[in-house]
Amino acid sequence: MCLSGHIPTFPPPQIEGIVTATRPSNKPGALRSPSLRAPLDLLFLACCVLLTADVLGPEIFGHGKTKDYALWYWAGQQVLHGGPLYPSDLHEYFEFIYPPLSAILLAIPSWFGKIPLYLVLSVLNAVAWWYTGMLSNAITGSDRKPGPWLEALPALVTVTFVFDMFDLGQPNLVLLAMTLYGFWCLQHQRSWLAGFMFALATAIKVFPIAVLPYLVWRRQWAALVSMLAFVGILLYLVPAPIRGFERNVAELNTWYQGMVGSSSEKGFGQRDEQNWSWVNQSIIAMTHRLVRPINYNQENPSKPVRTMNLIDVDYRTANWIVLAMSALLGLGFVAVMPRQAQRTARSDAEELGILFCLMTVASPLARQYYFMWLFLPLTVLMHRAAFDVRPKVRLGTWFALVAAGILMLLSLPPFPNVIQAWGNNLIATAILAFCLAWHIRHPPDAASSDAAAELKSKAA
Repeated sequence: MCLSGHIPTFPPPQIEGIVTATRPSNKPGALRSPSLRAPLDLLFLACCVLLTADVLGPEIFGHGKTKDYALWYWAGQQVLHGGPLYPSDLHEYFEFIYPPLSAILLAIPSWFGKIPLYLVLSVLNAVAWWYTGMLSNAITGSDRKPGPWLEALPALVTVTFVFDMFDLGQPNLVLLAMTLYGFWCLQHQRSWLAGFMFALATAIKVFPIAVLPYLVWRRQWAALVSMLAFVGILLYLVPAPIRGFERNVAELNTWYQGMVGSSSEKGFGQRDEQNWSWVNQSIIAMTHRLVRPINYNQENPSKPVRTMNLIDVDYRTANWIVLAMSALLGLGFVAVMPRQAQRTARSDAEELGILFCLMTVASPLARQYYFMWLFLPLTVLMHRAAFDVRPKVRLGTWFALVAAGILMLLSLPPFPNVIQAWGNNLIATAILAFCLAWHIRHPPDAASSDAAAELKSKAA
């Protein structure tokens, strides 16, 4: 699958155990479980224990775990007792903003009580965190197995996002692992399983549906059909024996109308106070803040009104600008993607990295923890920075990673919220996407061939 050249190149200097594996017999792309003999794996397990303690401690010894955990328990209990998941009046506030399948999945551990539910969710996050790292390293297209430090580096630089996943109880890390596993299955000719994983992620929290147009463009028909079929099954048939078919359809319709059909100048998705504020760094929110006089402090009425618009247009025009921006990004992605005959394992990984960047910022609501989905782009670029045969390219890639990392650090509490209002994470995502696009258009084989030809001509 990979393009191969037989021109000798000088590989980058390797430090055993850091950039390359200490056991070269392990094949690149292989998945593994944590080892009690590996110090970094033990550190990972210790972090998981501490993060789980952060979830269970307040529930056992304090006044109860806050954030979204109480909501998940409520949703599970609603299913167990046959109660409604959404208000009958679409103008009322939706506490639970996910499809009914999510509540049904939560009902199983909720039957045992709050602590078992919270423990299950923490274990799921821990497993998802581990396999997000393993799968991301497996599909980078590198021909070398990373050493333990390089393997662990993406997890280390995204640890604040992981803390948010545990602390808030959000499923984005689990959805990331599902989607990565889907693409890993796709690479291993397991298209129907890949489609199921994409469908399950979509049925839980919708925004992974952005995988769909990619499958169409790359003509992954089996995965596409599987995804569409399983989305229907998971949304309509699986909840039917529990909620009743007609009731489930009615709840799906209520959810759709409340989440999608209620978009207006005030906001969308039942979270009007967040949608246009600094907490949202999606393309939609950023564009509206830049072209309309929107108060980016509106999530907190006690804060003074602040705007950042460069021009002043109406809501409808702003939406047209969003549509135009989205179309340009989509066309740019298509233009960068290599033709079928030119695809390699490297270019596929870089392509998926750009896809994950776009999926992150194309979601209507992209809060801080959504940028956990940059895990794959970061991993791919770290492999390029470590293994590319061109020294200047390695250095430039590290510079891009450092620049993106500094921008994302500006989201930490010590820094003012206005930095997030101006889209520090969005800009970091753009840097990663542009760097990946550069690598697609400038593969090392072509560069090595050009360099070899130049050396040959000079020698002559």
